[in-house]
Amino acid sequence: MAEAKKNNPIKTAITIAVSLAFAGFFLWLALKGLDFEVIKASLSKANYLWVAFAACFGLGAYWFRAVRWNLLLEPMGHSISNSNSLWSISFGYLMNLTIPRSGEVARATALYGVEKVPVDQSFGTIILERVVDLVCMLAFLGLTLIFKYDAILSFYKQSGVNINPNKIALIFGALAVCGIVFFAIRKRLANVPVLGKIVGFIDGILDGLMSIFRMKQKAKFILYTVLIWICYYFAAYLVCFSLPETSDFGFADGFFILVVGTLGMIIPASGGIGAFNLAMKFGFMALFISMGKDGNLGGEVGLIYSFISLPLQICIMLVMGLISIPMLAKARKF
Repeated sequence: MAEAKKNNPIKTAITIAVSLAFAGFFLWLALKGLDFEVIKASLSKANYLWVAFAACFGLGAYWFRAVRWNLLLEPMGHSISNSNSLWSISFGYLMNLTIPRSGEVARATALYGVEKVPVDQSFGTIILERVVDLVCMLAFLGLTLIFKYDAILSFYKQSGVNINPNKIALIFGALAVCGIVFFAIRKRLANVPVLGKIVGFIDGILDGLMSIFRMKQKAKFILYTVLIWICYYFAAYLVCFSLPETSDFGFADGFFILVVGTLGMIIPASGGIGAFNLAMKFGFMALFISMGKDGNLGGEVGLIYSFISLPLQICIMLVMGLISIPMLAKARKF
């Protein structure tokens, strides 16, 4: 598969509109009843030196992810430069600001333009990265459950989320059965004109997924994965020191903030706007309640934190993404 097909402009416009609607709705929920003067006063007193330190770790995560991607592509016979890897990743993140979840395809397509790595193969490694990221996030969730169990319970109550384990198990079971049936008959489907392309694309993805088992440098892959999530952790945790109300937060509080923030960013809202703010509002309410403090004050502090942390993340994505455009154009192979 060479290059991704162009998106339907109407479909793209609808996707962006829905994403913005999500962002607006969650932002309205987060800001409802808020005293903006309190937010303004707190932001003016914040120590932005700590925010700068957090930004350094945010940029570090980009670099470690770029180097780790090379390790995944190497078993498939692709040796790419770290810079092309970095700018392809940066371009993908930039696209995520416009159309949520579009960055994965944009990243793979950008890499094809500069390194001629087939999109299906690189996309398979990106899926593998997401699986690894999920495992790491679950590890942080486990640490949070150990050290901040009371805060988790408070967050669950504040968010009002009602999860039915039986329904989730049923959905995953149905998906598993469909997957087994598909792979059982996929060789026959490969002979069907239209379905053959789909099977070929999935085979390319599987080749990317299996690359981790053919990796010569598994230890390096694990090391870079750990470094990526250490960077994520400190990018989230160090922002706490910029605010007087959270400057005494411990390492375990950082685990909780990272998990809650990641959950907020999962929602398909443009740049995480609104969803991240609301998650931080509920998260800090839960933290304050678990500490025996006023939950409403925690909600205000959570929003103040989000108005520092989220713009920082978006700023990094914008700057790195905009730089990536001329860098990728310069390195493009025709």
